[in-house]
Amino acid sequence: MSETAFKIAVVQAAPVFMDAAASTQKAIRLISEAGANGAKLLAFPEVFIPGYPWWLWLGTPAWGMQFVSRYHANSLHAEGPELASIAAAAAEANVNVVIGFSEIDGGSLYISQALISDKGEMLFKRRKLKPTHVERTLFGEGDGSDFRVVDTSVGRLGALCCAEHIQPLSKYAMYSMHEQVHVASWPSFTLYRGTAYALGHEVNLSASQVYALEGGCFVLHASAITGQDMFDLLCDTPEKTLLLNSDGGKPGGGYSMIFGPDGQPLVEHMPQDQEGILYADMDLSTIAVAKAAYDPSGHYARGDVVRLMVNRNPRRTSINFGEGMTEGTQWTEAKVE
Repeated sequence: MSETAFKIAVVQAAPVFMDAAASTQKAIRLISEAGANGAKLLAFPEVFIPGYPWWLWLGTPAWGMQFVSRYHANSLHAEGPELASIAAAAAEANVNVVIGFSEIDGGSLYISQALISDKGEMLFKRRKLKPTHVERTLFGEGDGSDFRVVDTSVGRLGALCCAEHIQPLSKYAMYSMHEQVHVASWPSFTLYRGTAYALGHEVNLSASQVYALEGGCFVLHASAITGQDMFDLLCDTPEKTLLLNSDGGKPGGGYSMIFGPDGQPLVEHMPQDQEGILYADMDLSTIAVAKAAYDPSGHYARGDVVRLMVNRNPRRTSINFGEGMTEGTQWTEAKVE
C-alpha cells in the first residue's frame, strides 16, 4: 500500500518587490527551511516573483506605465535560470514546490504557477485562465490546457490562482480530475480595506475553504504580505497609501491557511504581518470519508441533467498553412485524463 501521510506547508511572506533575483533567493531559503522541517510540499502565493503589481489598483493606467518596463524585466521565462534554481533547491530539499510567478513569453506577461517535483522536475506550468479586473491591463489569458492535475509523490495535485476560486465552472473542471491536494495561490489582503469586502481576506479564505469541501481535497491557501518596499515604491500620496492599506498604511495582509477535505482549518493563523511557514499533517486516506458525503463529480453528480464541457486544447495564435484546417475544436466532457 502506498504512503498516504505527509507533512505539507504553506508560505506567508512578502517577496522582494520588483526584484526577481532577490525574490528567487528568498524562495530558495523558504524551500530549504521547509525541507529541513520535514515538509513534502510547499505552496507559494500568487506571483511571488517578482510580487503582485498593486499599482494597477492605485491609479490611472497612464500613471502605472512607469512600472511596466521594470516588471517585465523581472518576470520569468519558463525555461529561465530562476525556475531552474528553484527546481534544484526543491530536489536538494526533497520537497514538491508550487511557485507563483509572473511569466514572460515574447512581449506578453501571464500570471503563472509551476509545480516542481521533489526530484527537481517541472511537472506542469499553468497560466491563470482569466486575469481579474485591472489585471487584464498587464497580463494575458491562459487556455483550457491550463486546467492541470497530475500525480506527485504526495498525491494528485492541482493549482489555481486567486479569484479563479470564484469561477464555478473552472472549479468543476478541476474537481473532475480528482484532485487530492490543491494549491490556492493568493496575493496579500490589504487593498481597499473597509470598502471592498469581496477583495478581503474573510470571503476569499472562505472561497478556499469551500473549494476544500466541494473538491474533497486538502487546500493550501498561500497568501503573501504587502511589504514596506511596495508602499515605498508605489504610494507617492497619502491617498494611495490608504488605498493599499487603510489600516494605518503599514505592511500586512498575510492570511495563509491549510484546510482539510471536510473544510476544517488545520492550522492557526500567524499574525498578518508575520513572515513564516505554516505546517500541517495530511493523510490522504481521510479524503474517502469526506467524499462519502459529497463527491460532486462522482456519486453526487447528475450528468444526465447538467454537465460541463471543457476545451482543453492549447490556444495557438498562428499555425502553418494547412495545419489543423479541418480538425475543428475538440471538446471533451470534464473527466480524468
